[in-house]
Parts: sequence; C-alpha cells; structure tokens
Amino acid sequence: MYDSHMDTPSQLLRLRNPGIDNPYAQVDFPKLRRGGVDGSFFALYTPAEMAPDSATRYALEMLAATCDAVQAHPSEVALAVCLEDAVENRRNGRISIFLGMENGSPIQESLSLLNQFYRMGVRYVTLTHNGDNALADSAAEGRRWNGLSPFGKKAVERMNRLGMMVDLSHASDQTFWDCLSVSRAPIVATHSCCRALCSHRRNLTDEMLQALGEHDGYVGINFYPAFLSDGFASNPVEAALLDEAEAVEAAFIQAPADPVRVEAWHRMQDRLLCLPRPGVKEIVDHIDHAVKMAGIDHVGLGSDFDGILVAPEGMDDVSSMPLLLQEMERRGYTSDQIQKISGQNLMDVLGRVIKASESMC
Repeated sequence: MYDSHMDTPSQLLRLRNPGIDNPYAQVDFPKLRRGGVDGSFFALYTPAEMAPDSATRYALEMLAATCDAVQAHPSEVALAVCLEDAVENRRNGRISIFLGMENGSPIQESLSLLNQFYRMGVRYVTLTHNGDNALADSAAEGRRWNGLSPFGKKAVERMNRLGMMVDLSHASDQTFWDCLSVSRAPIVATHSCCRALCSHRRNLTDEMLQALGEHDGYVGINFYPAFLSDGFASNPVEAALLDEAEAVEAAFIQAPADPVRVEAWHRMQDRLLCLPRPGVKEIVDHIDHAVKMAGIDHVGLGSDFDGILVAPEGMDDVSSMPLLLQEMERRGYTSDQIQKISGQNLMDVLGRVIKASESMC
C-alpha cells in the first residue's frame, strides 16, 4: 500500500518521535507497519502566510528532520526517489519515505531552487496551499493570476523535465485547467475528493476527474471529514469547536516542548473524536465516484494524515488502513483493482512522469 500525502515532517518539528507508537499521532513508523503501508509521500508543508525566505528555511528544516528520522531507524524505513527504490526497500522489509512539497513558496520564483529541492529528493510540488502565491492561484483565494502565473508556467515545464509531479490539490479551478494545458506530463491531485459528493471548493469536479483520467493522471482520495461530507461540523457548536481546536493547535505548534500546551492539545484531540464524522464508507464512496469519472487506473489514497485536525470515524490513524481494503472488497472490487487503488496507481503515475521527462532530454 502507498499513500500520496501525509504531513508527518511538520510533526517531527513538533518533537514527535516517529519510532514509537504515539497515542496521539495519526502517523508513526509502528502505525505504518501495522497498517500495511509500504510507502508514503511525506509532505514538506509551509503555511500560505509564511514569507518566502521563512518558507524556504522551514522546508529545509522539515527535510532535515525527516532525513534524521530515517537515519535513526534504518531497519524500519528508507528514503525513496524512484520506483526501483520502493521495490528494493520493500524487498528489504523497509517502508519507503518519498518526499513531496506542499505549497511552492519555498521555491521563491527560482528554477535553481526548484532544481535543488529535486536533487534533495522532492518528487512532487503541490503548487499552492490556502493562498495564492508566486506560482498560481489557490482554491481558497483564486484572485491573483487567474490560474498559473508566468513563473508558474516555467516551473511546470521545469518539473516536467525533472520528472517531478505537478500536484494540483489546493489549486483553483483555473490553475487546474492551465496546468493541464501547459504540462507535457501527467498531472496529479495527491489529496483531493469529489465535489459531486461534497461541495467544498478544494474538491475536484467531475470534469476535472475525467480530465485526469484522459491525461493519464492520478487523484489520491483525502480522508479529512470536511472534504468527505457537507454535513461535517455543519452546526454552529461543532464549527466553533473546530475553530477552538485550530487555536489550541497553533499554541502547541509555537511551543511543542511546553507540557501545558501539549496536554491542552491532547485534550482537544479527545474532544474532536466526539464529533459526528463520516467514516470508512464515505471514503470509499469518494473512491467509487472517482473511479467512475477518472477510471480504475487513476485513483488512489492520499489520506492527509498528520495534516488534518481529526480523522474519519473508525480511521483515527494510519494503522486503520486495512478497513478501507475490506470495504472495497465488500463492494465487489477485485484483488487487482484494490491493489491498483491502494498503491499501484500512484507508483505507475510516478513512473509515467519520470518516463515523460526522459523523452524531453
């Protein structure tokens, strides 16, 4: 099983030890092992409000912390940058850690910096997060460029040549269509859901899903309840709890060694688990719809674990991944189809992007 998006690097900077089973962690190495996960993209996430210089430094700190964690647990995990690495790591009993970048701000309008992040192992860039940046417009704003910026077009072309995947989760609708027009390699949405089932603007329309399939791309279905169901936190009391949770988490992030703030964040996590939430069935509903629109070869899992305030009902952490496979089997998916959705499609699209880059040399 392979997952196209987890936000664990930022958790490492919050002093998480990934080598132990942390009771309040959505992801750590023991949970990945129990969940049957052979590999995942760990995203170097920088907030939209962070200035470019600060974003570059923060991305480098997360990259370094991830490499430190891998180096400290050589029998459990290993870095991967290509399909061959994943095969070798699995043969040796190690979980593959791929690297992605969520929000292109650390690139700072520099193709040389883009090249350097590729040299350091980054194999996709999520162009935006919850704000327009120098590359493109985001789904959250969408007012700066009316899609891709001039530099964004150059960056997409360079990513094509490098063999780096262009990720359009968080991108505005127009940015999606601009990228589809500019890119000479398949594009991906590593952690997105279906707008037909949940109206959130972060989700993909049927036309986008169809286009991804027609252009040999990929969508990884996101697990965040707000992207799965319009009913999640739809009343004022529940919405207020989410706002309170964001404030408590922000305070914890500012001082992750402060036991008072750690305890406050843990208590808040317990409260969030009491919210009514969509569960495994709703995740597979989105998988079903994406398969219908994009095709069985273009859908996978992009959990967003470690980047979401609360997980779906019954899917509190990555060790619960087998429940998804059981639900897909119950709905009549064959073993080959389940294998595709649970990881093979992600590895295949990475291979197609690398192959496209080789043809451009």
